[in-house]
Amino acid sequence: MSGARFSHFDRFAMARALELAALGLETAHPNPRVGCVIAREEQILAEGWHARAGEPHAEVHALRVAGAAAAGATAYVTLEPCSHHGRTPPCVQALLAAGIARVVFAVADPNPRVNGEGERLLRERGVRVESGLLAAEATELNAGFLKRMRTGRPWVRVKLAMSLDARTALGNGESHWITGAEARADVQSWRARSGAVMTGIGTVLADDPRLDVRLDESSAGPRPPLLRVVLDSHLRTPPSARLFSVTGEVMLVCTGQPAGADGHYAARRAELADRATLEELSADVHGRVPLAMLLERLGRREINELWVEAGPTLAGALLAEEQVDELLLYVAPRLIGPQGRPLAELPALAELQDSPWFVMMDVCQVGVDLRLRLRPKGR
Repeated sequence: MSGARFSHFDRFAMARALELAALGLETAHPNPRVGCVIAREEQILAEGWHARAGEPHAEVHALRVAGAAAAGATAYVTLEPCSHHGRTPPCVQALLAAGIARVVFAVADPNPRVNGEGERLLRERGVRVESGLLAAEATELNAGFLKRMRTGRPWVRVKLAMSLDARTALGNGESHWITGAEARADVQSWRARSGAVMTGIGTVLADDPRLDVRLDESSAGPRPPLLRVVLDSHLRTPPSARLFSVTGEVMLVCTGQPAGADGHYAARRAELADRATLEELSADVHGRVPLAMLLERLGRREINELWVEAGPTLAGALLAEEQVDELLLYVAPRLIGPQGRPLAELPALAELQDSPWFVMMDVCQVGVDLRLRLRPKGR
């Protein structure tokens, strides 16, 4: 029952379950990050967390450790236990078979295959069920999964790096490097927790990025390869691009053959089809890739968190269409001047009150730079 009065130990146990869930931050994709603690009389009996898709869920791991001691105990879970057969059997059945007497979960699972069914089945079998404990923290941990289950689209996180005067590069395009090494390493950790990274063709042509994850492997083992998405309306990505030198799928999103295109387009399409997945969408009114439709396609690909590293055109388009859930803005303590390139290309405003507003979630120093995490006001 939501809003139940929880003890200090209940809060302690759920906080520990959230710590365990975070161990799957980089590896659980496309599943949610879930942790479980089994306890009796303020004594923890077992712990578990979900490492990766296809492996046992957090509850099953913890129940295996607890063994017969789980009978009559309480299970603290960061997400409503699943009630359906997916890649693994339902956790509800495992909890019932173990004789768990009480289940406390942080947030309900909006997956249409669960969506309250796990709680209902537990109650029907006489298990005491309570929910809502540390719900905000659990929601934050799985913001992408929860959004995808509710809307069909991933959580869109846009990374930008700028100087103190809001410039992202010199006028000639040079931008390596505005921020310091520590900030660039921090970017890698955010990439690692994402299911896909997206950029525009302008960035590919200018910087030839790999868009991969460059971190030491965690104790959880290898993370799933990133899906790398390039918005390339007319398939201008060079077949020699470094994107293709890294393990993992590349998706080139195009809008079809441009008017007046010569015969080279078909040949280039055939050549790129050997290196990438080609996703063709009808152009929007501006002749560009339709962003809302693309996000729906990525949702169907089970992408929970989409990491966007792009230039001012794509960043501005996402902001203008209100498709951004979060901004990560790295600010370097340097000045570039008015000839530098802007942060985002946005439509002209008639009045200042029409400008987009953001809420500051946190600010921290990363090396010599600042990192601002912001979300659109009212979201």
